[in-house]
Amino acid sequence: MSTLSCSSSAYRLWMALLIAVLVSGGCRSPDPAPAAPGSEQAAASPPPATPPAAPPPVQAYDKAVLSAAMALFNNAKLPPENASPGGRYRVVIDPLIDGVTGAQTVATKSMGERLSRMMRTQYPQYEVQPFSAATVAQGPLVLIGTFTGVNAQRQTSGPRQAYRICLALADLRSGKLVSKGLAFALPEGVDPTPLPFFRDAPAWSEDPATNGYIRTCQGTKAGDPINPAYLERIMSAARVSEAIEAYDAGRYREALDLYVSVAATPTGKQFRVLNGIYLANLKLGRKEQASAAFDRIVDFGLENRRLAVKFLFRPGSTAFVQGGPQNAAYAGWLKAIATQTASAAGTCLEVAGHTSATGPEPLNERLSLLRAEYVRNRLDAASAGLGKRIIASGAGSTQMMIGNGRDDASDVLDRRVEFKVIGC
Repeated sequence: MSTLSCSSSAYRLWMALLIAVLVSGGCRSPDPAPAAPGSEQAAASPPPATPPAAPPPVQAYDKAVLSAAMALFNNAKLPPENASPGGRYRVVIDPLIDGVTGAQTVATKSMGERLSRMMRTQYPQYEVQPFSAATVAQGPLVLIGTFTGVNAQRQTSGPRQAYRICLALADLRSGKLVSKGLAFALPEGVDPTPLPFFRDAPAWSEDPATNGYIRTCQGTKAGDPINPAYLERIMSAARVSEAIEAYDAGRYREALDLYVSVAATPTGKQFRVLNGIYLANLKLGRKEQASAAFDRIVDFGLENRRLAVKFLFRPGSTAFVQGGPQNAAYAGWLKAIATQTASAAGTCLEVAGHTSATGPEPLNERLSLLRAEYVRNRLDAASAGLGKRIIASGAGSTQMMIGNGRDDASDVLDRRVEFKVIGC
């Protein structure tokens, strides 16, 4: 009798166990065998773990917005004690943003307007009010949302192929989320162009206020607390929103007054406030005040160990683009970065060049390094000896923040130059 014949019973048992594992979930360990009578394992086995829910499908943009909105509004667990005598709930919309950069775009603005119309026409239990310090002080519900480019694996890296729509409804009185909405949209029909303030902003850095907004919306569920960094800054966020609206409408004096008033508050040290003071002064022709504001932008970036500046280069070149209001400011930006870095004792920098994904990646890596070296040399020329505290590197397109491949105003941050504080 062959070895296979002698072990046929064991073979059949092994196959039965294998089939059972595959049917019950693949890589999950099989439940323990039933215990013998009288053993300590005779107690009931714990229930099998619930597999995670499959992510929503990628849909056409309009349908995805509708899906996320209906999930948000239909599933909201509204606190009865917060309703007005007529049974309605005050709601304000803190403008929706890109989930990586924090920028408001044509797409996020139109989505916010659509959500507002839906509440006014289809959900009479909501009373939409302006997002202002006065309305926030009344403790309304706050609707927030992020609109984020994702790749095929639905991660925020590499070329983006879809958009993740994340909506949240927060109750300021309880400090908790009362509903969430999630959907994925195809890129067709989406306009990711930044609104004027975010288009004109010269730099980007990590900002606790913006991070708190994003973390309240993403990776959370109904019942979770509002992120403390967002909750404690929401009054100033309302005034910043008014300032951005004024800037976008060309009311630069009003915008400057609002930004300055926010900066004077305990929660006013925000990167978008510093950008706003710089931009409004520049628009008003106040060059000295704008220069001082850019110094503060650099200081903020150095304190947070990362500052991305929108230096734009000619295609395939290490030379800056010609013309345009920002190009004229490049010399001043470089001088400010050199001066503020030189005055920060013990501070060393990595200057990292970045590109979009257009063209072969080896070429992008080389080009980004050459651009970083060019900026490093300019800094050394602006402050003698500073070059000894700076290294240059090229990331190519491996760290895109937008990744939509448009090579226009929407993905300027993909072609940024970053200044990172490192050990000397």
